[in-house]
Amino acid sequence: MQDAAAREEEALQYGHSDLTEEQLDEKYPNRPHNHSKTLPFHALFEDLFNPLIDNRKKPTGPPIARKKQGPHGPHALTSNEARRNIIERFISRWRQQVGNDIYSAFRLIIPEKDRERGMYGLKEKAIGKLLVRVMKIDKNSTDGYNLLNWKLPGNQTHSAMTGDFAGRCYEVLSKRPLRTEVGNMTIAEVNELLDRLSVAQKEENQLPIFEEFYKRMNSEELMWLVRMILRQMKVGATEKTFFDIWHPDAENLFNVSSSLRRVCWELSDPAISLGNEDKGVHLMQCFQPQLAAFQMRSIEKMVVRMRPTEDDDEFWIEEKLDGERMQLHMVEDDDVPGGMRFNFWSRKAKDYTYLYGNGFEDQNAALTRHIKGAFNDGVRSIILDGEMITWDPQEDAVVPFGTLKTAALSEQRNPFSTGQRPLLRVFDCLYLNDRVLTNYTLRDRRKALERSINPIHRRLEIHSYSSAHKAAEVEPLLREVVAEASEGLVLKNPRSVYRLNERNDDWMKVKPEYMTEFGEALDCIIVGGYYGSGHRGGRLSSFLCGLRVDQNQAQQSGTPMKTYSFCKVGGGFTAQDYANIRHYTDSKWHDWDAKRPPTEFVELGGGDRQYERPDVWIRPDESVVIAIKAASVGPTDQFRTNMTLRFPRFKRLRSDKDWQSALSLNEFLQLKNNAEKERTEKQFEVDQSRRKAPRKTRKKAMTVVGNNEVVKKPYAGPETKVLEGLNFFVMTESVSPWKKSRAELEQLVKANGGKIVQSQTAADNVVCIADRKTVPVASIIKRGDRSLVRPSWLFDCIEQSEVDSGRPVFLLPLEPKYLFFVAEKDEGLYEKNVDEFGDSYVRDVTTSELREIFKNIDADSKSFQGRDVLKQMEQHDIEMGDLPGWIFQGLVVYFDTASFTNCSKRIIAFGKGRVADDLHDMSITHIVVDQTDSRSRDVRKKIQNRSPLPRLVTLAWLQESWKEKTRLDEERFAPT
Repeated sequence: MQDAAAREEEALQYGHSDLTEEQLDEKYPNRPHNHSKTLPFHALFEDLFNPLIDNRKKPTGPPIARKKQGPHGPHALTSNEARRNIIERFISRWRQQVGNDIYSAFRLIIPEKDRERGMYGLKEKAIGKLLVRVMKIDKNSTDGYNLLNWKLPGNQTHSAMTGDFAGRCYEVLSKRPLRTEVGNMTIAEVNELLDRLSVAQKEENQLPIFEEFYKRMNSEELMWLVRMILRQMKVGATEKTFFDIWHPDAENLFNVSSSLRRVCWELSDPAISLGNEDKGVHLMQCFQPQLAAFQMRSIEKMVVRMRPTEDDDEFWIEEKLDGERMQLHMVEDDDVPGGMRFNFWSRKAKDYTYLYGNGFEDQNAALTRHIKGAFNDGVRSIILDGEMITWDPQEDAVVPFGTLKTAALSEQRNPFSTGQRPLLRVFDCLYLNDRVLTNYTLRDRRKALERSINPIHRRLEIHSYSSAHKAAEVEPLLREVVAEASEGLVLKNPRSVYRLNERNDDWMKVKPEYMTEFGEALDCIIVGGYYGSGHRGGRLSSFLCGLRVDQNQAQQSGTPMKTYSFCKVGGGFTAQDYANIRHYTDSKWHDWDAKRPPTEFVELGGGDRQYERPDVWIRPDESVVIAIKAASVGPTDQFRTNMTLRFPRFKRLRSDKDWQSALSLNEFLQLKNNAEKERTEKQFEVDQSRRKAPRKTRKKAMTVVGNNEVVKKPYAGPETKVLEGLNFFVMTESVSPWKKSRAELEQLVKANGGKIVQSQTAADNVVCIADRKTVPVASIIKRGDRSLVRPSWLFDCIEQSEVDSGRPVFLLPLEPKYLFFVAEKDEGLYEKNVDEFGDSYVRDVTTSELREIFKNIDADSKSFQGRDVLKQMEQHDIEMGDLPGWIFQGLVVYFDTASFTNCSKRIIAFGKGRVADDLHDMSITHIVVDQTDSRSRDVRKKIQNRSPLPRLVTLAWLQESWKEKTRLDEERFAPT
């Protein structure tokens, strides 16, 4: 029987729901109601969190001392059993003292899984500012400074809290608490205030809520509250453990619904299991989609893993789309204008129906009002799986990732514009006319899709695929997507069923950058340092590395010791490596002053914006050189070199080199060009017999230019040699940005080193210049075999060389804005020279260009969702290698050593790796051997013909990597 206090608390707790109490009961008819008020908030950490943390700190291996009665008498509890007992006791107490509705507690226990409550828009520094105001302390005082600069070493008593923001909050709050004993706030009351906090957004609205918490909680309660707001619990138990103990089907239901509320309300009775019909997809209910597995070492192995048969060896190849995974649900509904009701959800269960539309007649829809004829007659209900991308009608091309929401909002406001718009590319059908199709093969689901959909051009389309039977058929398509600057490919098994929330061998993605590693160990100078958090708190845990500016350039600028920021590296260091770096650099670090940056020694990206600003810096002649490994090089505006390393990792300290022996900018460019040339020749080799002999051309060396803060001046026309060695066919006058006749343009070319020809075939390497569509220009466009360049490119190249007169002359890379016409063979070639907003990587923008760039940037900060960042990281394969649970991701390890233990096997599995049972497994990447010459030689003979060769390491590599919580360089642990 529910008492009055429990009813009042329940109304308070769910008062911020989008549904009324009556609607909640209607939607969840088996929803449990608690008979008493929820437990006090402090019960969470006293009875659950602190015991779990204490259990986690106990050494693994030997059982802990407590005894448990088994079928054959008492036995010692393992750490895992003790963890389950702690959680079971808390849940049992909740059922007895509160009731079967544990939703309010789970929202605080595993807050990262609560998708009903919006993001708070608060990170560590914002919370620190609020606490400084709540406690009414000076932000420049010791405690105020420590809160706002929580990563830096402070003057706190307990240095273990350095780098732990919640711990730092506890230290400061415990000095000036309003309460010394735990408060009387219930779990329901805390949830109600957190609901208000999630919609407050602005600091002035958030401050009263924090003041309420401060009045009613002691310092330990506030510390746990901060962890919940940041969604960084780290209590020694995963959500899977909590789900499994709550109900055997809890994890399954969460995977197909993404709803913590459903898990708690529909599975409140452990004796009642989900039926098979409840474990799959449901119409108008979000589910977790199937995902594509990461690529293995070779395409041949990927094709074999798709289990081809003699009768059916077919596999499908799809282009990997650069957008947002989206599921569309549609059902007949007479209450909706147009007769059909829609819902849209992203992969992370965010509801986008408000954006893309709930019906054909929805006047705020960015999509549904444009797809009225997309569904065949007879389609009463359907679920489609696809990718929402941004399409530019003017360019008739996909726009890179990051512009989707801006395009959708623009389409809402003006549905008849010719600007960018959302386009749904569908590749699967999972539900049709009340029938679930997930257990049908992909081939059958595709037939259902094609018979149900009438594609609407550039609004809703069926994603195309190519049928293949051999691995060799993949590379030509991969070459195509590289030329078009696409994301990559996805290989699919047409014999496979659809598996919710899984990555498996039926779908595998292939990305061009996976084909080879960068392969160079680069000797860079440490020029800055960043303080770490967690176990690295209070110490420098990552470093800013720079490239030495070549001596002649540095002397011309009057700063002979100048470096350009190049990359940030924090992985691969052991405790001894950190100690060695400290030994060589101790007492030589300086605090970074943003108002007076040390530009005579190091320049950052972004000019005055100071991108990747370090906490401390060091002079190059007092610093050390380290060797860095990387997967590839990519353009960026975050570093002064305008490029950086992708997935950099520390290899070793180069104590044999000083700063003058480190890599210079020009030396790196040469290494980069050589690596790219070798990669192209090796991975995308074509049949040379089909190609015509290449013409001899003169190529200009490219110089990387940073973001000099200079004042742009109008072009005046002085002479340079920037066009030397190039031939130009000037076809029309210049229309913009300046009016110039053909004769004036030709004179301009000659004055700056170029040569004028009178036809496109008069010489090799002719650049055709055009700014109007005349008859000769139209003739070239009709043939489609040659790109045409606007005169504005000439002006900007000359102007850039005048401004940077102290540097070697260089040609600006071609960008889309410089092309009057793009030949088919050049499509997608020039987009890589600008970012997603059209901003050049090497050229300063003008005021008018900056205005256009700002128009393409979504400034709606309220729409920010932290979990969307994780989605983007996964979609773009951002490395997670510095997390203990990811350090062996993608590795397949074989143990050929008597020292092998089950513990080693568990370490590999926990680090996202896989243990191979047979040395003949062709996917093996690493082989662990004994430290003996004879055994190593035997293994090398067995694998000598493999390509690529697996790495041979000793067991110390595994043990030290796990100890240091980072994957260490294998060469340091090769058997002798």
